[in-house]
Amino acid sequence: MKLIIATIKPFKLEEVREALTGIGVRGMMVSDIKGFGAQSGHTEIYRGAEYEVNFVPKVKLEIVVSADQTEQVVDTIAKTARTGKIGDGKIFVLDVESALRVRTGETDENAL
Repeated sequence: MKLIIATIKPFKLEEVREALTGIGVRGMMVSDIKGFGAQSGHTEIYRGAEYEVNFVPKVKLEIVVSADQTEQVVDTIAKTARTGKIGDGKIFVLDVESALRVRTGETDENAL
């Protein structure tokens, strides 16, 4: 099993969710986060005053899938979230040692 952690632009969330549902992903965790990468923030003007925004709003997706689904899920996220502009996000893939569905006691891939 693999844990896929993806950071994407917030306005891409629904489009990515629909694409992942379309390939059979049955669940994910979503968190609103702030961060910075290559873009290092930007300046904005609010009520006539200029200020620097050091952290950019992002959405973090956490998805656990079987190892054989990993490449398809990563490709789907990358293609769907891509705008071609700086700040499109990142995708990380980690190994998952075990999983447990609390309600039923199912383990590992049966828990997904």
